[in-house]
Amino acid sequence: MIRVDNLSMPLYHTIEELIKKAEKKAGVTAASYKIIRKAVDARKGTVRFVYSVIINPDEEKKRIIPTGDTSLNAPPVIVGMGPAGLFAAYYLAEYGYKPIVIERGSDVDNRCKKTELFYRENILDTECNVQFGEGGAGTFSDGKLTTRVNDERCGEVLKIFTEHGAPEEILYLGKPHIGTDNLVNVVKSMREHIINKGGKVFFDEKAEAVITTGDRAVGIKTSQKMIDSEHIIFAIGHSAEDTYQSLALSGVEMRAKPFAVGVRIEHRQENINKAMYHDFAGHPALGSADYRLAEKHNGRGCFSFCMCPGGHVIASTSDEGRTVTNGMSLYARDGENANSALLVGVGPEEYGSGVFAGITFRKQMEINAYKLAGDYRGPVQLLGDLINNQKSTKIGNVVPSYTNDYVLTDLNGCLPSFIKDTICGCMSAFEKRINGFSSADAVLTGVETRSSAPVTIPRGEDGQSVSIKGIYPCGEGAGYAGGIVSAAVDGIKMAEQIITRYKPLG
Repeated sequence: MIRVDNLSMPLYHTIEELIKKAEKKAGVTAASYKIIRKAVDARKGTVRFVYSVIINPDEEKKRIIPTGDTSLNAPPVIVGMGPAGLFAAYYLAEYGYKPIVIERGSDVDNRCKKTELFYRENILDTECNVQFGEGGAGTFSDGKLTTRVNDERCGEVLKIFTEHGAPEEILYLGKPHIGTDNLVNVVKSMREHIINKGGKVFFDEKAEAVITTGDRAVGIKTSQKMIDSEHIIFAIGHSAEDTYQSLALSGVEMRAKPFAVGVRIEHRQENINKAMYHDFAGHPALGSADYRLAEKHNGRGCFSFCMCPGGHVIASTSDEGRTVTNGMSLYARDGENANSALLVGVGPEEYGSGVFAGITFRKQMEINAYKLAGDYRGPVQLLGDLINNQKSTKIGNVVPSYTNDYVLTDLNGCLPSFIKDTICGCMSAFEKRINGFSSADAVLTGVETRSSAPVTIPRGEDGQSVSIKGIYPCGEGAGYAGGIVSAAVDGIKMAEQIITRYKPLG
């Protein structure tokens, strides 16, 4: 097996030409090959593809997790069925542990119906929405699978996704994505696999309290029943404020942590394509361009997050009387607008002391955004008007894509001044990176507050809470992940903590 990296190819090329170049660079003939990475290089005014290829790849060997020898008194329980909970349950089921999954929201089909009802008629189900339900918050996103986590489990996550219907290209694209439309079917297929392997999944059932004896969990009370278990993985996501409270009441230690808040910005996708790909914009091999930005103003950083090419800005609240935005794309990424969060970091120096002070801070921003629109419509302002401190009265050449309609307003009414000043202050630097980014007609929608959890739940090397044994804080909601793949990897790690210590159930 020989790996050949940095194979730069022109926009117009064939796979045969790529392999010939790889053979020449490696000095061998390829009896077989495997593309393991494909990325776009749009620097220096031209566009090329950059590949990594393995010539004559060895047969892939599946990683085997050794099982423990201690008997379990009851099946492990997973609370939450986002990426972390889904993959924790998947691995536990695969190895014979018959996990029980509790998800406060609905299965993905009913979840889609309830979400569409919210988009059309502003009827919010606080237990099943963009944040809660099968697949977690990531289901209604771009399905982005990029991660900075360097872990062999990342490859396992992508492979499992493809086994359940994701496109094979996610295994090698430099910036892979599934798309919301595909992700819905993938998570459903994974759930069916869990059940077929002996697991149980209960939807529309909320975890209400942990049952403890001394400093150890012995069960969980849900909205429907009591479940005995000494091993409970909490993969609750970053929006389950009531579950945070119940865990704290049960004695689970938590700490406030920094997070980030801001707005969604929209441009016409064709303008982003032109700025990134120049004369090659619109070429079908390139698709819709994306970007990543990070700058500082007066020592405070602003960065793009969850950029959605050809996507939509969506209403994402899980709470009555609060407005939250996010972005999503379908697999084709063929919408008229590009959107991305523009976020500024906040910490205790901004939101004050106390474990839940960050939650209070984001809650007030969301309430203020709701008040600006008067309902669940999106509060929208043009970038030029925000910079000039004036209410927007008409849109320009970018039509807001917000799912629940929008209201033109002044976002100063919901953005803390340091957030607004940092975003505006970074625009000239962003403009140098992407021509037209600071256009006065760019659309801003408030507020984006759910990029990550405002608390962390400390755990030991055994994966368990430092204060209550048998509780396994997991994924983004516990402060250990920041995206679909990293959350899935953390779910696998918590499953492994149980698998390597205990016997499978008979």
